[in-house]
Amino acid sequence: MPIWRPFTPHHDETPPPLRIVRAQGAYLYIDDGRSLWDGTCAWWVTVHGHAHPYIAEAIARQAATLDHVLFGDLIHPPAEILAEKLSQKTGLPYVFFSDNGSTATEVAIKIAIQYFFNQGRPRKTLLALEGAYHGDTFGAMAASARDLFTRPFEPFLFEVKFLPFPSPENEARFQAALAEIENDPDIIGFIGEPILQGVAGMRSYTPAAWDAIARAVRKAGGLVIADEVFTGFGRTGSFLATDQCQEKPDLLCLSKGVTGGFLPLGLTLAAAHVFEAFRGKDPLRTFYHGHSYTGNPIACAAAVANLELWERPETPQKLHELVQAQATLADKLRQLLPPHTVRHTGLVLAIDLPGTPGYIAEHRHHLKAYAISRGVYLRPLGSVAYILPTLASRPEELAYAAEVVLSYVQERGTVAAL
Repeated sequence: MPIWRPFTPHHDETPPPLRIVRAQGAYLYIDDGRSLWDGTCAWWVTVHGHAHPYIAEAIARQAATLDHVLFGDLIHPPAEILAEKLSQKTGLPYVFFSDNGSTATEVAIKIAIQYFFNQGRPRKTLLALEGAYHGDTFGAMAASARDLFTRPFEPFLFEVKFLPFPSPENEARFQAALAEIENDPDIIGFIGEPILQGVAGMRSYTPAAWDAIARAVRKAGGLVIADEVFTGFGRTGSFLATDQCQEKPDLLCLSKGVTGGFLPLGLTLAAAHVFEAFRGKDPLRTFYHGHSYTGNPIACAAAVANLELWERPETPQKLHELVQAQATLADKLRQLLPPHTVRHTGLVLAIDLPGTPGYIAEHRHHLKAYAISRGVYLRPLGSVAYILPTLASRPEELAYAAEVVLSYVQERGTVAAL
């Protein structure tokens, strides 16, 4: 097969991929007639369910009207409507368009660096959290943990200062790190996934910890960047994770769920004071960044339709129902599994699997195959199983997926039945 698949080892024993020919609601349909309940939201992008007719119809209308334009000189109504809606929801008045999550964070990092350069006071220290993952472009990799994803490229990555992850066992280190950065005149800013790290293993921390980081960074004169590529659009139980925080970002990165899962689109929203640093006739003040498909009208139309679905009362009601269902399942699993191995934040239910921890743990292959044989598609983060439903899912489907994970663990140890 000539397809080079992402994040996938390729060798003679690599199992062939399943061939999906259709998707609807919470289900994927294989060419052999089987169906799979999607417990990954298609790599965290699908929000309301696969092939949602409202978004699909908006895409069809836009595709028949305007496919694409050069966004540097020309704009169009879908981009204007989308920018206005997001500005109203976030309080951030400027929107920069790109293509995906990695470029949304790359843009934010570059804006933060140039923000100080444009003011004639360049800074050099960017902050991130231990275990961070912000994408696969070079700036995004630099702000991510040094691990197997970044190891071949480490000599080419700029230095980033990583703050201790704000967990109870790290509290002393965390507070010491905050005290250290408060008076550091070299701080560019902090980039983090608010209250929930995805790729790191679905690790959650409190809104109060996010607020503490933001206040320390602002005391040092730095900018706060919220990477909500994963955490946005209901994943943490609210529309945005920063909706649960007092300290709002200066720069906000969105992608994945922004189009409801239909099309790639990246957005970086900026506060007024950030944009003002780029205003002026001096060519050096210009932000020289862009992509061929920047502001694609069809993707923007999908994103507008997605936001219109969020304006319907049934969407937050469905989100609340599924969040409560996950909370109930988490409570049950905590009674059956070893202590501190079950985590729940919003729509995300995560379970640490037995054995050696890490992304390359063989559970990523074995649990995936086990779940597929039982009609569920899961893709563990190595030693961490997680269940992340689309809003088209039903509580009983979440319960069945949890039973599948529990039965998998039971076969590898002595655990009570759900």
